[in-house]
Amino acid sequence: MDAKDVKKILTLKKVELKYLKQFNELLRYVFQVTDSDLEEGGYEDESEIIRAKRPVLREADVFGWFNEEDKLISQIAIYPCKVNIHDTVYNMAGVTGVGTYPEYANLGLMSDLVRLSLEKMRENEQWISYLYPYSIPYYRRKGWEIISDTITFEIKDSQLPKIVDVPGRVERENISHEDVFTVYNQFAEQNHGAMIRTELNWEEYWRWENEEERIAAIYYNKDGEPQGFCFYWIAEEVFHIKEMVYLNQEARLGLWNFVSAHFSMIELVKGTTYKSEPIAFLFEDSEIKEFIAPYFMGRIVDVEQFIKHYPFITTGKPFHFVIEDPIAEWNNGTFSLLWDENDDLTVSHKPIGNPVYIDIQTLTALFMSYKRPSYLYRVERLKTDKETLRTLERIIPDQEAYFSDYF
Repeated sequence: MDAKDVKKILTLKKVELKYLKQFNELLRYVFQVTDSDLEEGGYEDESEIIRAKRPVLREADVFGWFNEEDKLISQIAIYPCKVNIHDTVYNMAGVTGVGTYPEYANLGLMSDLVRLSLEKMRENEQWISYLYPYSIPYYRRKGWEIISDTITFEIKDSQLPKIVDVPGRVERENISHEDVFTVYNQFAEQNHGAMIRTELNWEEYWRWENEEERIAAIYYNKDGEPQGFCFYWIAEEVFHIKEMVYLNQEARLGLWNFVSAHFSMIELVKGTTYKSEPIAFLFEDSEIKEFIAPYFMGRIVDVEQFIKHYPFITTGKPFHFVIEDPIAEWNNGTFSLLWDENDDLTVSHKPIGNPVYIDIQTLTALFMSYKRPSYLYRVERLKTDKETLRTLERIIPDQEAYFSDYF
Protein backbone atom coordinates (compact mmCIF):
# COMPACT_ATOMS: atom_id res chain seq x y z
CA MET A 1 0.00 0.00 0.00
CA ASP A 2 1.56 3.31 -1.07
CA ALA A 3 1.46 6.56 0.90
CA LYS A 4 -1.64 7.90 -0.85
CA ASP A 5 -3.59 4.72 -0.12
CA VAL A 6 -2.52 4.75 3.53
CA LYS A 7 -3.63 8.35 3.95
CA LYS A 8 -7.04 7.60 2.43
CA ILE A 9 -7.94 5.30 5.31
CA LEU A 10 -6.92 7.83 7.97
CA THR A 11 -9.25 10.36 9.60
CA LEU A 12 -8.38 13.89 10.72
CA LYS A 13 -10.48 15.12 13.64
CA LYS A 14 -10.49 16.89 17.00
CA VAL A 15 -8.90 14.91 19.84
CA GLU A 16 -11.43 14.68 22.67
CA LEU A 17 -10.81 13.93 26.35
CA LYS A 18 -11.63 10.26 25.85
CA TYR A 19 -8.37 9.97 23.90
CA LEU A 20 -6.25 11.38 26.76
CA LYS A 21 -4.47 8.07 27.41
CA GLN A 22 -3.59 7.73 23.71
CA PHE A 23 -2.48 11.37 23.63
CA ASN A 24 -0.08 10.71 26.50
CA GLU A 25 1.17 7.40 25.04
CA LEU A 26 2.07 9.10 21.77
CA LEU A 27 3.92 11.87 23.62
CA ARG A 28 5.85 9.39 25.76
CA TYR A 29 6.88 7.40 22.70
CA VAL A 30 7.94 10.34 20.54
CA PHE A 31 9.79 12.20 23.31
CA GLN A 32 11.07 9.03 25.02
CA VAL A 33 9.68 9.91 28.44
CA THR A 34 10.75 7.12 30.79
CA ASP A 35 9.41 6.06 34.17
CA SER A 36 12.52 7.58 35.75
CA ASP A 37 11.70 10.90 34.04
CA LEU A 38 8.26 10.79 35.62
CA GLU A 39 9.78 9.99 39.01
CA GLU A 40 12.26 12.88 38.75
CA GLY A 41 9.36 15.18 37.91
CA GLY A 42 7.63 14.15 41.13
CA TYR A 43 5.03 11.81 39.58
CA GLU A 44 4.31 8.45 41.16
CA ASP A 45 3.23 6.74 37.95
CA GLU A 46 1.85 7.30 34.46
CA SER A 47 -1.73 7.63 35.68
CA GLU A 48 -0.77 10.71 37.70
CA ILE A 49 0.72 12.52 34.69
CA ILE A 50 -2.38 11.59 32.67
CA ARG A 51 -4.58 13.19 35.33
CA ALA A 52 -2.30 16.22 35.42
CA LYS A 53 -2.56 16.65 31.65
CA ARG A 54 -6.36 16.48 31.65
CA PRO A 55 -6.88 20.25 32.27
CA VAL A 56 -4.41 21.05 29.48
CA LEU A 57 -6.26 18.86 27.01
CA ARG A 58 -9.56 20.35 28.16
CA GLU A 59 -8.32 23.91 27.58
CA ALA A 60 -6.42 23.28 24.35
CA ASP A 61 -7.54 22.73 20.79
CA VAL A 62 -6.08 19.33 19.92
CA PHE A 63 -6.23 17.79 16.46
CA GLY A 64 -5.04 14.41 15.33
CA TRP A 65 -4.99 11.75 12.67
CA PHE A 66 -6.58 8.39 13.52
CA ASN A 67 -6.21 5.04 11.78
CA GLU A 68 -9.05 2.72 10.85
CA GLU A 69 -9.05 1.29 14.40
CA ASP A 70 -9.57 4.78 15.86
CA LYS A 71 -6.03 4.84 17.23
CA LEU A 72 -4.39 8.25 17.53
CA ILE A 73 -1.27 8.25 15.33
CA SER A 74 -0.39 11.93 14.85
CA GLN A 75 -1.32 14.98 16.91
CA ILE A 76 -0.84 18.68 17.63
CA ALA A 77 -2.18 20.78 20.52
CA ILE A 78 -2.85 24.52 20.57
CA TYR A 79 -2.51 25.83 24.09
CA PRO A 80 -4.34 29.17 24.74
CA CYS A 81 -2.04 31.75 26.33
CA LYS A 82 -1.49 35.48 26.65
CA VAL A 83 1.85 37.24 26.25
CA ASN A 84 3.17 40.76 26.61
CA ILE A 85 4.49 42.08 23.31
CA HIS A 86 6.08 45.45 23.95
CA ASP A 87 3.45 46.36 26.59
CA THR A 88 0.54 45.10 24.50
CA VAL A 89 -1.19 41.86 25.52
CA TYR A 90 -1.71 39.43 22.64
CA ASN A 91 -3.56 36.13 22.60
CA MET A 92 -0.85 33.57 21.89
CA ALA A 93 -1.23 30.04 20.58
CA GLY A 94 1.25 27.74 22.29
CA VAL A 95 1.99 24.74 20.10
CA THR A 96 2.72 21.58 22.06
CA GLY A 97 2.12 17.84 22.06
CA VAL A 98 3.41 17.50 18.50
CA GLY A 99 4.16 13.95 17.40
CA THR A 100 3.64 11.19 14.86
CA TYR A 101 4.37 7.48 15.20
CA PRO A 102 7.35 6.64 12.94
CA GLU A 103 5.44 4.12 10.82
CA TYR A 104 3.21 6.98 9.67
CA ALA A 105 6.04 9.42 8.91
CA ASN A 106 6.44 11.08 5.49
CA LEU A 107 2.72 11.02 4.72
CA GLY A 108 2.31 14.77 5.15
CA LEU A 109 0.17 14.27 8.26
CA MET A 110 1.91 16.91 10.35
CA SER A 111 1.86 19.43 7.50
CA ASP A 112 -1.91 19.05 7.38
CA LEU A 113 -2.16 19.43 11.16
CA VAL A 114 -0.01 22.58 11.15
CA ARG A 115 -2.13 24.14 8.40
CA LEU A 116 -5.35 23.30 10.24
CA SER A 117 -3.89 24.64 13.49
CA LEU A 118 -2.96 27.97 11.90
CA GLU A 119 -6.50 28.31 10.58
CA LYS A 120 -7.84 27.59 14.08
CA MET A 121 -5.46 30.12 15.66
CA ARG A 122 -6.63 32.76 13.21
CA GLU A 123 -10.25 31.94 14.01
CA ASN A 124 -9.42 32.31 17.74
CA GLU A 125 -7.73 35.70 17.12
CA GLN A 126 -4.39 34.34 18.26
CA TRP A 127 -2.21 36.51 16.05
CA ILE A 128 1.05 34.95 17.23
CA SER A 129 2.20 31.45 18.15
CA TYR A 130 5.08 30.19 20.33
CA LEU A 131 6.60 26.72 20.51
CA TYR A 132 9.58 24.87 21.96
CA PRO A 133 11.26 23.25 18.95
CA TYR A 134 12.44 19.67 18.84
CA SER A 135 13.90 20.60 15.44
CA ILE A 136 14.61 24.23 14.54
CA PRO A 137 15.03 23.52 10.78
CA TYR A 138 11.69 21.68 10.68
CA TYR A 139 9.72 24.49 12.29
CA ARG A 140 11.51 27.11 10.24
CA ARG A 141 10.15 25.38 7.16
CA LYS A 142 6.69 25.75 8.69
CA GLY A 143 7.13 29.50 9.29
CA TRP A 144 8.42 29.71 12.87
CA GLU A 145 11.63 31.50 13.85
CA ILE A 146 13.78 31.82 16.97
CA ILE A 147 12.53 34.63 19.22
CA SER A 148 14.32 34.03 22.53
CA ASP A 149 17.46 32.51 24.01
CA THR A 150 18.59 31.07 27.31
CA ILE A 151 21.93 31.61 28.96
CA THR A 152 23.06 28.92 31.37
CA PHE A 153 25.86 29.88 33.71
CA GLU A 154 28.25 28.44 36.26
CA ILE A 155 29.79 30.50 39.05
CA LYS A 156 32.43 29.16 41.42
CA ASP A 157 31.98 29.88 45.11
CA SER A 158 35.04 32.14 44.98
CA GLN A 159 33.42 34.21 42.22
CA LEU A 160 30.20 34.99 44.04
CA PRO A 161 29.49 38.72 44.41
CA LYS A 162 30.36 40.40 47.68
CA ILE A 163 27.43 41.09 49.95
CA VAL A 164 26.29 44.71 49.70
CA ASP A 165 23.96 46.74 51.90
CA VAL A 166 20.33 46.79 50.80
CA PRO A 167 17.40 48.16 52.81
CA GLY A 168 15.22 45.07 52.40
CA ARG A 169 15.37 41.41 53.35
CA VAL A 170 14.93 37.93 51.87
CA GLU A 171 12.54 35.31 53.21
CA ARG A 172 12.36 31.64 52.22
CA GLU A 173 8.85 30.58 51.26
CA ASN A 174 6.90 27.93 49.40
CA ILE A 175 7.05 28.27 45.60
CA SER A 176 3.29 28.89 45.54
CA HIS A 177 3.43 31.78 48.02
CA GLU A 178 1.11 34.60 46.98
CA ASP A 179 3.98 37.09 46.81
CA VAL A 180 5.63 35.01 44.09
CA PHE A 181 2.56 35.55 41.91
CA THR A 182 2.43 39.24 42.82
CA VAL A 183 6.01 39.79 41.70
CA TYR A 184 5.73 37.71 38.56
CA ASN A 185 2.56 39.47 37.42
CA GLN A 186 4.28 42.85 37.72
CA PHE A 187 7.38 41.47 36.01
CA ALA A 188 5.35 40.10 33.08
CA GLU A 189 3.73 43.50 32.62
CA GLN A 190 7.19 45.09 32.35
CA ASN A 191 8.93 42.55 30.12
CA HIS A 192 8.35 42.05 26.41
CA GLY A 193 7.71 38.45 25.40
CA ALA A 194 6.72 37.24 28.86
CA MET A 195 3.80 34.91 29.52
CA ILE A 196 0.84 36.37 31.39
CA ARG A 197 0.50 33.28 33.58
CA THR A 198 -2.79 31.74 34.61
CA GLU A 199 -3.05 28.93 37.16
CA LEU A 200 -2.79 26.43 34.31
CA ASN A 201 0.34 28.15 32.97
CA TRP A 202 1.93 27.85 36.39
CA GLU A 203 1.09 24.14 36.48
CA GLU A 204 2.82 23.68 33.13
CA TYR A 205 5.79 25.73 34.36
CA TRP A 206 6.36 23.16 37.12
CA ARG A 207 5.25 20.11 35.10
CA TRP A 208 8.62 18.36 34.96
CA GLU A 209 10.05 19.74 38.19
CA ASN A 210 9.98 18.13 41.60
CA GLU A 211 8.15 21.00 43.29
CA GLU A 212 8.60 19.61 46.79
CA GLU A 213 12.36 20.17 46.52
CA ARG A 214 12.13 23.72 45.16
CA ILE A 215 12.24 26.83 47.36
CA ALA A 216 11.29 30.45 46.70
CA ALA A 217 13.57 33.15 48.10
CA ILE A 218 11.50 36.35 48.06
CA TYR A 219 13.03 39.81 48.39
CA TYR A 220 11.01 42.46 50.28
CA ASN A 221 11.87 46.16 50.30
CA LYS A 222 11.93 48.26 53.48
CA ASP A 223 8.15 48.73 53.23
CA GLY A 224 7.57 44.97 53.13
CA GLU A 225 6.63 44.94 49.45
CA PRO A 226 7.79 41.90 47.42
CA GLN A 227 10.19 43.02 44.68
CA GLY A 228 11.79 39.82 43.42
CA PHE A 229 12.15 36.08 43.87
CA CYS A 230 14.51 33.23 43.11
CA PHE A 231 13.43 29.60 42.64
CA TYR A 232 16.26 27.37 43.79
CA TRP A 233 17.40 24.09 45.31
CA ILE A 234 20.69 22.83 46.71
CA ALA A 235 22.09 19.40 45.89
CA GLU A 236 25.60 17.96 46.22
CA GLU A 237 27.13 21.35 47.08
CA VAL A 238 25.60 23.02 44.04
CA PHE A 239 23.16 25.94 44.33
CA HIS A 240 20.74 25.54 41.40
CA ILE A 241 18.78 28.59 40.19
CA LYS A 242 15.73 27.75 38.12
CA GLU A 243 14.76 31.38 37.63
CA MET A 244 15.52 34.73 39.22
CA VAL A 245 12.98 37.53 38.73
CA TYR A 246 13.34 41.07 40.03
CA LEU A 247 11.54 44.36 39.50
CA ASN A 248 14.53 46.60 40.25
CA GLN A 249 18.26 46.53 40.95
CA GLU A 250 17.76 46.62 44.71
CA ALA A 251 15.93 43.30 44.50
CA ARG A 252 18.62 41.85 42.21
CA LEU A 253 21.35 42.76 44.70
CA GLY A 254 19.29 41.44 47.60
CA LEU A 255 18.72 38.09 45.92
CA TRP A 256 22.41 37.70 45.03
CA ASN A 257 23.25 38.57 48.64
CA PHE A 258 21.10 35.59 49.59
CA VAL A 259 22.89 33.31 47.12
CA SER A 260 26.32 34.50 48.31
CA ALA A 261 25.29 33.81 51.92
CA HIS A 262 25.52 30.10 51.02
CA PHE A 263 29.26 30.46 50.36
CA SER A 264 30.27 27.95 53.04
CA MET A 265 27.70 25.36 51.90
CA ILE A 266 28.38 25.20 48.17
CA GLU A 267 31.15 24.92 45.60
CA LEU A 268 29.21 26.06 42.55
CA VAL A 269 26.16 28.02 41.43
CA LYS A 270 24.37 26.83 38.29
CA GLY A 271 21.47 28.70 36.77
CA THR A 272 19.59 29.94 33.76
CA THR A 273 18.59 33.37 32.56
CA TYR A 274 16.12 33.92 29.77
CA LYS A 275 17.48 36.96 27.98
CA SER A 276 20.39 37.43 25.60
CA GLU A 277 22.00 39.43 28.37
CA PRO A 278 25.17 37.86 29.81
CA ILE A 279 25.26 38.28 33.57
CA ALA A 280 29.08 38.31 33.69
CA PHE A 281 29.10 42.08 33.18
CA LEU A 282 27.26 42.50 36.49
CA PHE A 283 29.89 40.59 38.50
CA GLU A 284 33.19 41.87 39.86
CA ASP A 285 34.80 38.58 38.77
CA SER A 286 33.40 38.21 35.27
CA GLU A 287 35.36 35.10 34.30
CA ILE A 288 32.36 32.84 34.70
CA LYS A 289 31.08 30.20 32.31
CA GLU A 290 28.09 31.19 30.19
CA PHE A 291 26.46 29.20 27.42
CA ILE A 292 23.87 30.75 25.11
CA ALA A 293 21.34 28.62 23.23
CA PRO A 294 18.13 29.23 21.26
CA TYR A 295 15.04 28.59 23.37
CA PHE A 296 11.58 29.36 22.00
CA MET A 297 10.39 29.98 18.46
CA GLY A 298 7.54 32.22 17.36
CA ARG A 299 5.35 32.73 14.33
CA ILE A 300 3.06 35.54 13.26
CA VAL A 301 -0.25 33.84 12.46
CA ASP A 302 -2.05 36.75 10.80
CA VAL A 303 0.22 39.54 9.54
CA GLU A 304 -2.48 42.16 9.03
CA GLN A 305 -4.02 41.77 12.47
CA PHE A 306 -0.67 41.46 14.22
CA ILE A 307 0.56 44.72 12.67
CA LYS A 308 -2.70 46.55 13.43
CA HIS A 309 -2.26 45.80 17.13
CA TYR A 310 1.52 46.28 17.23
CA PRO A 311 2.82 49.10 19.48
CA PHE A 312 5.20 50.94 17.17
CA ILE A 313 7.42 53.46 18.97
CA THR A 314 6.60 56.22 16.53
CA THR A 315 5.25 56.79 13.03
CA GLY A 316 7.22 56.83 9.82
CA LYS A 317 7.12 57.43 6.12
CA PRO A 318 4.69 54.98 4.42
CA PHE A 319 6.18 51.71 3.15
CA HIS A 320 4.98 48.20 2.39
CA PHE A 321 6.04 44.67 3.24
CA VAL A 322 6.11 42.02 0.52
CA ILE A 323 5.77 38.79 2.49
CA GLU A 324 6.23 35.09 1.74
CA ASP A 325 4.61 32.48 3.98
CA PRO A 326 5.07 28.75 3.24
CA ILE A 327 1.72 27.68 4.72
CA ALA A 328 -0.64 30.53 5.69
CA GLU A 329 -1.64 31.85 2.27
CA TRP A 330 -3.46 34.83 3.80
CA ASN A 331 -0.04 36.21 4.80
CA ASN A 332 1.36 36.17 1.28
CA GLY A 333 1.46 39.44 -0.61
CA THR A 334 1.59 43.16 0.08
CA PHE A 335 0.92 44.88 3.41
CA SER A 336 1.25 48.67 3.37
CA LEU A 337 1.65 50.77 6.51
CA LEU A 338 0.27 54.30 6.39
CA TRP A 339 -0.14 56.67 9.35
CA ASP A 340 -2.60 59.56 9.18
CA GLU A 341 -2.32 63.01 10.78
CA ASN A 342 -3.60 61.56 14.09
CA ASP A 343 -0.89 58.87 14.03
CA ASP A 344 -3.51 56.17 13.46
CA LEU A 345 -2.23 53.25 11.40
CA THR A 346 -3.95 51.84 8.33
CA VAL A 347 -2.83 48.53 6.83
CA SER A 348 -3.77 47.96 3.20
CA HIS A 349 -2.90 45.57 0.38
CA LYS A 350 -2.22 48.35 -2.12
CA PRO A 351 1.53 49.07 -2.49
CA ILE A 352 2.38 52.41 -0.85
CA GLY A 353 5.92 53.74 -0.51
CA ASN A 354 9.05 51.62 -0.83
CA PRO A 355 9.00 47.82 -0.46
CA VAL A 356 10.50 45.61 2.24
CA TYR A 357 10.92 42.06 0.94
CA ILE A 358 10.77 39.59 3.81
CA ASP A 359 9.53 36.11 4.75
CA ILE A 360 7.24 35.32 7.67
CA GLN A 361 10.08 33.87 9.74
CA THR A 362 12.19 37.01 9.49
CA LEU A 363 9.17 39.26 10.02
CA THR A 364 8.52 37.46 13.31
CA ALA A 365 12.13 37.88 14.47
CA LEU A 366 11.91 41.56 13.47
CA PHE A 367 8.71 42.41 15.36
CA MET A 368 9.71 40.32 18.37
CA SER A 369 12.97 42.33 18.46
CA TYR A 370 15.10 39.18 18.41
CA LYS A 371 17.22 40.83 15.73
CA ARG A 372 17.40 44.46 14.66
CA PRO A 373 16.39 45.59 11.14
CA SER A 374 19.95 46.65 10.27
CA TYR A 375 21.28 43.21 11.20
CA LEU A 376 18.61 41.42 9.16
CA TYR A 377 19.40 43.73 6.25
CA ARG A 378 23.12 43.03 6.59
CA VAL A 379 22.66 39.24 6.50
CA GLU A 380 20.19 39.61 3.61
CA ARG A 381 17.16 38.31 5.48
CA LEU A 382 15.27 41.41 4.39
CA LYS A 383 15.72 43.63 1.35
CA THR A 384 14.84 47.30 1.18
CA ASP A 385 16.34 50.74 0.60
CA LYS A 386 18.41 52.59 3.21
CA GLU A 387 15.72 55.16 3.97
CA THR A 388 13.08 52.52 4.74
CA LEU A 389 15.64 50.59 6.78
CA ARG A 390 16.14 53.68 8.94
CA THR A 391 12.37 53.92 9.33
CA LEU A 392 12.22 50.32 10.56
CA GLU A 393 15.00 50.99 13.06
CA ARG A 394 13.10 54.01 14.35
CA ILE A 395 9.63 52.52 14.73
CA ILE A 396 10.34 49.02 16.09
CA PRO A 397 11.06 48.67 19.85
CA ASP A 398 14.43 47.20 20.80
CA GLN A 399 13.68 45.29 24.02
CA GLU A 400 14.53 41.60 23.58
CA ALA A 401 11.99 38.97 24.56
CA TYR A 402 11.97 37.29 27.98
CA PHE A 403 10.28 33.91 28.06
CA SER A 404 10.92 31.38 30.81
CA ASP A 405 7.94 29.07 30.42
CA TYR A 406 7.84 25.62 28.88
CA PHE A 407 4.97 23.69 27.36
